[in-house]
Amino acid sequence: MDHLKRVTDEFARQAQSFEVWAENVDAEVGVRFGTALGKAARGRLIDVACGPGVVTAALAPNAASIVAFDATDEMLDKARARCAKASLRNVAFKSGDAENLPFADAEFDGAVTRTAVHHFADPQRAFDEMFRVLRPGGAVVVADVVSSEAAEESRLHNAIERLRDPSHMRMLPASELDACARRAGFRDLETAAWDMDRELDEWLAIVNDPARVEPIRIVVRALAGAGRRAGIGLSIKDGRVVFFHRWRLLKASKPGER
Repeated sequence: MDHLKRVTDEFARQAQSFEVWAENVDAEVGVRFGTALGKAARGRLIDVACGPGVVTAALAPNAASIVAFDATDEMLDKARARCAKASLRNVAFKSGDAENLPFADAEFDGAVTRTAVHHFADPQRAFDEMFRVLRPGGAVVVADVVSSEAAEESRLHNAIERLRDPSHMRMLPASELDACARRAGFRDLETAAWDMDRELDEWLAIVNDPARVEPIRIVVRALAGAGRRAGIGLSIKDGRVVFFHRWRLLKASKPGER
């Protein structure tokens, strides 16, 4: 199956449960992204792989305009409804592939993406495309969960993620995420990191597929019981399987005019 179709099929089914999670994962999403964008936040923006439009709607009130861009029509429908409810009139919605953005060079002042890099078949290509569509002096802000710098732990973490969601490609170690930005040409990188505690059943529920959930629960509980932490603190606490996701926010700029 083509990977982009796998992504759209998966997120079409997850649309409702993912929207609920996306709304609640970060209460400060607007402040976090707006601050990181700096003065670019007032310009022309694109939210790459926007999902249900949480970041789009948070940034739109201060932006000149923003494009909500996603491969999945059901997610764009969620984004449209969210922006309409907030009476936002400066948002455009477009479907397509983040690795082949259908926009002109230097079209935007800022580009953002959240929880998407680990779904890209070619993350470097996506970074290259965001660099291309930004004007000189433009800003990019990327937030995603990262995996351990230890290769074995990273492989185990990503294997668990793929069992849960086959559209998952790979959560990158922080060093590799940063390297993608640098190879694309971005400069002045600044980063921040934080951990978010998770419970296995809460995390499994997002995929909205009961037939998939039970075998994964058995496998992950066995790994936790065997002390395989997978670089995410996988363990059993009061009978519950728990772990953490380590988030990384990267902001950088395209060299040129300020």
